[in-house]
Amino acid sequence: MRFRRRSSVDDVSRSSVGPSYSIQDPALAEFLGLSGRNDAGVDVTESSALGLTAVFRSVSLVAQTLAALPLKTYRRDEFGNKIQVPSVFDDPGGDVYTPFEFKELVVTHLLLHGNAYLLHLYNGAGTLDSLFPIHPSLVTVEWDAEQHRKRYTVQTATGAVLYWDDALTHVMGLSTDGLKGMSPISVARNALGTGIAADKAAARMFSSGMLLGGLVSSDEHLSAEQAEELKVGLKAKLSGTQNAGDIAVVNASLKFTPWTGTSEDMQFIESRGYQIDEVARIFGVPRELLSANGATSWGSGIQELVRGFARFTLNSWTSRLEERFSRLLSNPRYVEFEMAGLLQGTPAEEIELLARQIDIGLLTIDEARAIRNLAPLTTDQRPAAPTEEGDAA
Repeated sequence: MRFRRRSSVDDVSRSSVGPSYSIQDPALAEFLGLSGRNDAGVDVTESSALGLTAVFRSVSLVAQTLAALPLKTYRRDEFGNKIQVPSVFDDPGGDVYTPFEFKELVVTHLLLHGNAYLLHLYNGAGTLDSLFPIHPSLVTVEWDAEQHRKRYTVQTATGAVLYWDDALTHVMGLSTDGLKGMSPISVARNALGTGIAADKAAARMFSSGMLLGGLVSSDEHLSAEQAEELKVGLKAKLSGTQNAGDIAVVNASLKFTPWTGTSEDMQFIESRGYQIDEVARIFGVPRELLSANGATSWGSGIQELVRGFARFTLNSWTSRLEERFSRLLSNPRYVEFEMAGLLQGTPAEEIELLARQIDIGLLTIDEARAIRNLAPLTTDQRPAAPTEEGDAA
C-alpha cells in the first residue's frame, strides 16, 4: 500500500461531541433544504456552472496560469541565501499526474468548491512520495474536540474511510467557520443560476424564436406558390455580394418592413453582458481577460492589467498553497511559486533592467546571463579589467 492512515473505525465511535459538520457543507445544506434550485429556478452544479463560458474561462485562466508557474523548493543557508533543493513537489502527482496537471486540478477544486484535499502517498521507506487529489464532494470534514484537530471522511467505492490531518492535506479557501472553505457554486448560486437561465433562454430563442431579416407584404392576395416565387425572386435580386450597390426592379406593389429587436430584446442582450461582470467579480478575473466586448486595455495597458491580476488574485492562491505545502517539508525547506516569468516586462525592458543591475553591482554578468538563459562567458569573452592608467585617464 502506498498510503497509510492512523485512524480506525474505533476512532469515530470514541470521538468527543463538538461542531461536527461545517455550516458550508453542501450535503448539510441539501439535507436542510437550503440547496438545489436558485431563485431563477435552475440547478447550479459544477457542470452547469462550467457550462457558462465566462465561468469556464475564469477557472481555466486562473488554474492554467498557476499550473504553468514553476513550483520550487528552497532552503536558506547560514548566510540567508536561497538554495534550491529537491522535494516531493518537484513531481507532486507521482505516476498519476504531471506537475502541470496536478497544480491545475488542485486550483480548479479550490476555485469551484473552495477546498482541495490531497491524500498522502508513501513509498516503502515511509517517506512522502506524492499527493493524490480527492474531489471535494467525496470528503466530509469534522472537528474532533478531544484531539483538537480535523478529521476527514472520504467516500470510496468500498465505503467510508477516515483520515486525520497528518494523512490528508486540506487546502482551505475563504472560510467563515475555519472548518471548510466556502464554495462559489453555493455562495454565488443566484448569480450563476441567472446566467445559466439566460443561456437556456437564448438557446430556446434560437430554436423557436423568430429571427427574420424582415417582412414583405402586398396589397394583393398571393397564393402560396406566388409567395414562394416572390421570395425566391427577391432573394436573387437583393441578397449576395454580387448585388451590392445594384438597383432592384420589382414588378409588384410590395412593402418591406425590417424586423428589429424590441426593447425587451435589448435588455436581454445587456443582461448577458452584466452576467460576465458578475462572474469576473466572483473569481477576481479582469473583464478584459474574458474577451468581453468593450475591452480597451489590450496593448500598452495589458502589462499593468496582468500585474494587477497577479497581485490581487493569483497571489492569494499561491500564498495559500505555498504555506500549506511547506508544512509537509522539514525546516528549513519551503516551497515557492516562481512568478518572475509572469511579471516580467518586454525583452527590451528586461535587458535594460539587467544592465542597470550590473552597473550598480547588484548582479554579475554571468548572473544576468543566467536570468536570460544564456551560458556564462568564457575567459576570452570577458571584458578586460581597466588598468590604473585607464582609471586615471
